[in-house]
Amino acid sequence: MENSILKHEQIQHIIRRIAYQIYEVNVDEKRIIIAGITGGGLSFAKKLQGVLKKITDAEIVLCQVTMDKSDPLKSGVSTSLQPSEYENASIVLVDDVLNSGSTLIYGVHHFLKTPLKRLKTAVLVNRNHKKYPVKADFKGISLSTSLQEHVHVHFESKKDVVYLD
Repeated sequence: MENSILKHEQIQHIIRRIAYQIYEVNVDEKRIIIAGITGGGLSFAKKLQGVLKKITDAEIVLCQVTMDKSDPLKSGVSTSLQPSEYENASIVLVDDVLNSGSTLIYGVHHFLKTPLKRLKTAVLVNRNHKKYPVKADFKGISLSTSLQEHVHVHFESKKDVVYLD
């Protein structure tokens, strides 16, 4: 059974709010890297990038972060940018849902191998039962859910939706 948590208009509002929060933290930056984790995180990152391009003159660079979400330690983490391209940069690591925290923690670990100016995290949905000590600096909503419940995010043109089953 599907329970709609966020509808398209609400998601658009959250994207704008988070984009402005990212801008406030990076107001003096000339270049901001938006690193989206493949899947929903990359889709969310692209939407944030679109809003950021409208509200700041800073260069907003999209970076794709790839890993096997079921076993990131085995697969490793790779990015569409070389480490030299984000060295001493301000990065926002983006995912759609913060579940156990493993995806974000491995993504953070990957970026921390390179000297950075700043590293923040952003998620659309923050679930309140994590296995790892990782937090979202920017979050759309926080949910207290059971381990048996699943949060699904679907990004489609003018039909974005988040639901719980």
